[in-house]
Amino acid sequence: MGTGAITQYIDVAQLVLYMFWLFFFGLVYYLVRENHREGYPMDNGRDEGGPRIEGWPPVPASKSYLHEDGHVTLSPDPDRPDGVHRSQPAHGWNGAPLDPVGNPLTAGVGPGAWAQRADVPDRTHHGDVKIVPLRVANDHGVSHRDVDPRGLPVWGADHEEAGKVVDLWVDRSEMMFRYIEMSLPDGSRRLVPMTFARIKRDGVHVHALLAHQFSDVPVTRSPEQVTFLEEEKICAVYGAGTLYATPDRMEPLA
Repeated sequence: MGTGAITQYIDVAQLVLYMFWLFFFGLVYYLVRENHREGYPMDNGRDEGGPRIEGWPPVPASKSYLHEDGHVTLSPDPDRPDGVHRSQPAHGWNGAPLDPVGNPLTAGVGPGAWAQRADVPDRTHHGDVKIVPLRVANDHGVSHRDVDPRGLPVWGADHEEAGKVVDLWVDRSEMMFRYIEMSLPDGSRRLVPMTFARIKRDGVHVHALLAHQFSDVPVTRSPEQVTFLEEEKICAVYGAGTLYATPDRMEPLA
């Protein structure tokens, strides 16, 4: 027998290889299993009493996570509150796409889907509210090299004026603007995610919604802060508008 041989058919190199295979399989199993902590068991999109979709491997037991502010969350959460959606299957077969029911911008379907996040505002490392309007974060401002949209009109995809810009909401941790605050003709205010807006010298252009559809955007509970849940619902309306704002957007491009 040669160096490292245990028997005529097994040597140390073989054992190391087999141990590596076992370790690698265990690692893959662990990572895939941990990946099932979010979003599982999956909603089948049908009736309340539909089958639980766990996939492989099965959903792991709940693990407790202690947050910085002291509250504890479970993952996976057996009482997970999912985002509400109003939809119906487009066809009778399983796996058929879901069509929105009622107002498609607020039905919570497709690009308008949202998650039931915590109804509390994001905070900085020092505990301050992270995303606030400039009237609160008066130590921030718009660069003199950029267009200051405050006072300019907001234009919808139909090239109609939807309202006026009254303020900008800044992320005090990332040093960037997150939302444009606009006033509708009735005096109520709405937030426009900066990623859905194009600021030009003639105003703010939002392709996602028509002018009259900005009233469908949810209103924040506080005039000077926005919660995780409110951000989800606000962005969901603009996301839904990219597909459902007009009937022709749901048709093929060609």
